[in-house]
Amino acid sequence: MDIRIAYSTAFTSLVISLSICAVLAYRSPRSIGKSVTMLCTALIPPLLGNLIIVGASVEARSVIGYYTYFLGMDLVMLALVHFTNAYCQGIGDGKQKPTLIYAILGLDAVQMLLNPVFHHAFCVEPVMVDEKLYFRLVPLIGQTIHRVVDYSIFFAVILIFLIRSVRSAKLYRERYTVLLMTMLAVGLWQTFYILSRKPIDRSMIGYGFFGVIVFYFSIYYRPLRLLDRMLSGIAAEIPEAMFVFDPTCRCIWANAPGQRLTGTDEKHLEQVTERLTQMFGESKRNESDWTESRVIGSGESAQYYALEHHSVNDDKNILAGSFLFVRDTTEEQRRIKNEIYSSTHDSLTDLYTKQYLYTCIRSMLTANPSIEYLAIFADVKNFKIVNDVFSSEFGDLALQQIADWIRDDMDEKCVYGRLGGDTFGVFIPKPLFDADSIAAELMNFTVTDGVFTHHLLIHLGVYEVKDPTIDVSVMFDRAHMALTTIKDDYKTHIAYYDSNLREKILWGQKITTMLDDALREMQIRPYLQPITDATGKVVGAEALARWIHPEHGFLSPGVFIPVFEKNGMIVEVDRHMWRCACKILADWKGVHDDLFISVNISPKDFYFFDVVAEIKALVQEYQIDPIKLRIEITETVMMNDAEDRMAILDEFRRSGFIVEMDDFGSGYSSLNLLKDMPVDVLKVDMKFLSGSEGGSKSNTILRSIMQLAEDLGIASLTEGVETEQQFRDLSAMGCRLFQGYYFAKPMPLEEFEQFAFK
Repeated sequence: MDIRIAYSTAFTSLVISLSICAVLAYRSPRSIGKSVTMLCTALIPPLLGNLIIVGASVEARSVIGYYTYFLGMDLVMLALVHFTNAYCQGIGDGKQKPTLIYAILGLDAVQMLLNPVFHHAFCVEPVMVDEKLYFRLVPLIGQTIHRVVDYSIFFAVILIFLIRSVRSAKLYRERYTVLLMTMLAVGLWQTFYILSRKPIDRSMIGYGFFGVIVFYFSIYYRPLRLLDRMLSGIAAEIPEAMFVFDPTCRCIWANAPGQRLTGTDEKHLEQVTERLTQMFGESKRNESDWTESRVIGSGESAQYYALEHHSVNDDKNILAGSFLFVRDTTEEQRRIKNEIYSSTHDSLTDLYTKQYLYTCIRSMLTANPSIEYLAIFADVKNFKIVNDVFSSEFGDLALQQIADWIRDDMDEKCVYGRLGGDTFGVFIPKPLFDADSIAAELMNFTVTDGVFTHHLLIHLGVYEVKDPTIDVSVMFDRAHMALTTIKDDYKTHIAYYDSNLREKILWGQKITTMLDDALREMQIRPYLQPITDATGKVVGAEALARWIHPEHGFLSPGVFIPVFEKNGMIVEVDRHMWRCACKILADWKGVHDDLFISVNISPKDFYFFDVVAEIKALVQEYQIDPIKLRIEITETVMMNDAEDRMAILDEFRRSGFIVEMDDFGSGYSSLNLLKDMPVDVLKVDMKFLSGSEGGSKSNTILRSIMQLAEDLGIASLTEGVETEQQFRDLSAMGCRLFQGYYFAKPMPLEEFEQFAFK
């Protein structure tokens, strides 16, 4: 065959092959695909140039081929540097782009393009090859520079691949050494061409094959030996037991955890299948993919395992083998059980939590619709004292002993739990509830830590479940509400929810929703009860809230005041009454300046706002004298935060207000606090007047209180005076201010003005 035809065929085949590789690499999803495309594409111009040279019989065409060849080699070096940068993950420690190399290649291309002007790079000379004219390259200084540039870059790339091969792990070395050896071969082949002065550059065939090899190793090559060794290493290192079986279910490999699990070694793998069957029973090993959970043993010593089996088919979909994972999940299962237990059981008492208790109750009601149940709310009275006196550790022990008592008294038909703090809930079939027996136990219920023994007062609220469809929380709310009916804390331990209590609660809810309208429309208004001096002259009044309801008529304070005191809405009533009193005093200003009005401050007022600032703002708004608006507090106000409350009362007095203490003697701390309490008037509790007529002891107590108040510089006012004899006796004792039905009942403003101003 003609040598020219042979080389033309070879170059053409390589151009086509590189074009296909470039297209496939460009379409590849791999990140290096673009760099491979660039290199394969760059190798095409030098091959085309040599194809032109081989087929040229005219000098001009041959020169064009040489220009295409040399400029193409600059392009190859540029693409090779770019590929090396991507394939070897950067060039140099700084991983910087090879900008300088790109610049040098650009300058070299320029000087080659200037050859037609300066004739410094190369020329051609005619020679005969196979009796045909051929134009051989005659290199000049510019061509030498070109070769130095390309060789320097080419061998720099070889050096980079050499370093990467040496520094890489043995498993990864193959991907670098194959390309390194190919480049060395191509470089030596081209060097031989240059030194031999052969007319045809056969080394370009090597460059073409180099492009194809780069494409294969970058895009399609998978290092099977590497993968095999890596997968073997991974399988050997995984903590789970792993077994590999042949198609006959005979074990052919097991990692170290698998050998420990079955008590075998590499020399006795044939025993693995039998050992696994002994441990886990017959499994579904003939099936392709499956998972199972197995438990070995029971109770606290139980061991939990998760089995996962997969089959492997060959390329003809014939079973080649299978592998089995066995994972010990004992710790995980125990942790899950502990988490579930912790989420459903109280950490201190080991009883059910409130939410889980409610869930269990709902399940009981659904499963047993014909059984009558009782919801019992257990509350420890004054439990805070236990913690304060004995310590919180003793309090925790007390709660644990209460939980033990509940457990001991209940059977499997009951559910019970801790609702929170010092409260417990029990759900019990009605026939099992022995109220007398439980009450007897509660009468003498004590807790002890071995050193101290303390009697606990426990009350039970009982709700009989009539409608099992209502929310469980509502059942216990109603049982809790039953406790409000217990008046004698120490004799009565069990209270029952009934319809009357429910109506009372509904009434409270109803009037609470009406409060805003009642205040705005003056349905709630002040009734004034006169306060007189020793001569019977009206000197002031106490403002008392009364509700004239458009539907229910006159409402007694006992119907709505306790409701608002309980839910905190009393503060809105008090604010309303303060404003009404200030308005009345403003209307009296200049006409009846000698009269005062006393207004009540509830204990809860102190928790919701600054009482002093609120009342001072009203006095300023209505431009009245503070001394005309008397501040009346109950003794119970001082029972909590006494020091802070005294500071508030002292601020009232400094601001010009007169402070009165109502219901003196109803509490337990009056005499202890009285010496420091900043008050101006004592209102003696009317309870002291019960039987005072002719009662020497009552008179002695009243006389002592009057004398004590006088000695402390405090005026005394007796409320609840109902007879003339009481009035005369109290006057003789030194009392100077009086209030009671003997003088007048609380009355509307118009009636009071007619009564007081006559």
